[in-house]
Amino acid sequence: MKWFIVIVISLSLFSANVQAETNFRAETMYVDGDLVPITFRTGPGISHTIIAELRSGQRVEVIEHGEEWTRIRLPNEREGWVIRRFLTPHLPSSLVVKILGEKNKALIIRVASIKEENKEVKAENKRLAEELAMSQGTRNKISQSYETLKKESAQYIELKANYEKTAAQLVEQTTKVEKLEKELTKIQLSKSIWWFISGAGVLILGFLIGFSAKRQRRRSSLL
Repeated sequence: MKWFIVIVISLSLFSANVQAETNFRAETMYVDGDLVPITFRTGPGISHTIIAELRSGQRVEVIEHGEEWTRIRLPNEREGWVIRRFLTPHLPSSLVVKILGEKNKALIIRVASIKEENKEVKAENKRLAEELAMSQGTRNKISQSYETLKKESAQYIELKANYEKTAAQLVEQTTKVEKLEKELTKIQLSKSIWWFISGAGVLILGFLIGFSAKRQRRRSSLL
């Protein structure tokens, strides 16, 4: 049981060390060398070969800390050593100034772009306002034309109704006149026939009277 406890404690300490080493390995730092170039060497000392020169503000991953030299890994996975005092957990001031300068430059460009866009928007708003005014004027004219057409249409419908009514009355009156003319023609024809018959009767009667008087005269002469 005692050995079991010792083993558990040892494993716990080992796990803690491994975790600490893992966290340590994940530490990210930045190169801070504004005044001198930072040499990246194959080992912890100036006698080792220079692999490259690091620029200020470059991000690196710390693998192992030493008293004077620190072992690091570059983003391209190359590993080497640099002097410890040239590493900082914070961005170097020169890099911060550079980043802020770039951001400020970008902001100036953005502000200029926004001003230009604002001018374009104002011009577009002005154009749209003019088009809106013209559209409203056109709409008013169309409304007036519509109202006029509506009134004229109403008058036309009324005139058409009156015309159709008058035309119907005219047809009715014409029919009545034609009917009366036919009746009048019949009456005149009847009167003509009656006068003809009357004249013929008077003529015949006169002829009979004359013939009768002539016979009486003949009889008187014979006596």
